[in-house]
Amino acid sequence: MKTPKLPPFDYQPKKYRGPSADEVLRLRKEFLNPGIFLYYKKPIMLVEGKMQYVWDEHGHRYLDALGGIVTVSVGHCHPEVVDVARKQNEMLQHSTTIYLHPNIAEYARELAAKMPSELKVCYFVNSGSEANDLALLMARVYTGNYDVIALRNAYHGGNAVTMGLTAHRTWKFNVPHSFGVHHAIVPDPYRGLWGRDDVDAGKKYAADVKNLLDFATSGEVAAFIAESIQGVGGCVVFPDGYLKHVYEHVRGAGGLCIADEVQSGFGRTGTHYWGFETQGVIPDIVTMAKGIGNGCPLGAVVTTPKIAATLGQRTHFNTFGGNPVACAQGRAVLEVIEREKLQENALKIGNHILAGLNRLKEKHNLIGDVRGKGLMLGIELVKDRQSKEPAREECAHVLETCKEMGLLLGKGGLHAQTIRFSPPMCVNKQDADFLLEVLDRALSDL
Repeated sequence: MKTPKLPPFDYQPKKYRGPSADEVLRLRKEFLNPGIFLYYKKPIMLVEGKMQYVWDEHGHRYLDALGGIVTVSVGHCHPEVVDVARKQNEMLQHSTTIYLHPNIAEYARELAAKMPSELKVCYFVNSGSEANDLALLMARVYTGNYDVIALRNAYHGGNAVTMGLTAHRTWKFNVPHSFGVHHAIVPDPYRGLWGRDDVDAGKKYAADVKNLLDFATSGEVAAFIAESIQGVGGCVVFPDGYLKHVYEHVRGAGGLCIADEVQSGFGRTGTHYWGFETQGVIPDIVTMAKGIGNGCPLGAVVTTPKIAATLGQRTHFNTFGGNPVACAQGRAVLEVIEREKLQENALKIGNHILAGLNRLKEKHNLIGDVRGKGLMLGIELVKDRQSKEPAREECAHVLETCKEMGLLLGKGGLHAQTIRFSPPMCVNKQDADFLLEVLDRALSDL
């Protein structure tokens, strides 16, 4: 079989003159946190990026179908995003919220304009973990309740509070956490009790949340939190109507509904700007990060004026939240998504990839399930379609083979058995065809 070739791209990377990958790896092992991990048996070192592509220190080009773990939304080093950040850096690099600055105010107005209903008050932070931490604080203060319901298979961050919300043993240290957090069964149409052929699956999965409210809490809770599409868990898309029924149960118990849009927001689903809109619901609080800044350390919490007023009871401050450079970059991302019609492109190219993945499923028994929306897609690999035994080793092998052919992918699921596709939303049909061809080749090699 002929090795697939990357689509042509009119860009010449700069010659790299820094330390070798081996030297960087040595330094990393000596001086960096040992908890961080690397993909691939022989790690690659990325030194440059442009739109949907990245280059290693040898000048080898790769299609970044992982998108910096669903973070690069409009393209690596997008010229407009880079330019606004450069100009703001030259003018004023830092100013906290104890002073006025136009960037944070104008950005908040523009971000709020993308939200439905009364979701219009913005709090800017530095990451998704911090955003979810703050959202939980707001919900507990506003309701006067403490208990929270999250989902199994969820990932909401790695700080002390959000580790308790997260429901993957691989991301949870053996320390006290999860006080007041109750995890409902994950509404997974592939591995769960009710599949895509059950029109009432959403309602049936939601009943487990009601069960928790009745048997695991006092009947009064602070919040329910869920990713609109589970990312780290392996791109799990909930059955239609699930969030609608859950929101009714939770609000009946005095709780607020929090939508974690860290990965699914900003047009990535294609059909809607926000993942929660695919379920036909309006949350009380929305958290976001990653694609919001196209790689800039930026996150946000957006809620209603009534809920937002709760933080006025005390002083709440974030040193870097709303930094003028970060806000300038965030504003540029909103503008580029709109002007370049990247949400529409996510739908078009995402559907093209999804159709191709389904064709590959017919050809390769290793693929147990194909799922996702827009450019947030996944295929779950199994050793046997009947038993659904996770194919962890095979998934790792496919990623290795794809890397050798110039394609970078992600993986998810408790057993790292799901291949994730989340490229920058600027990818085109040629990129999609290359991705499918390489994946076919990698699966065939098994």
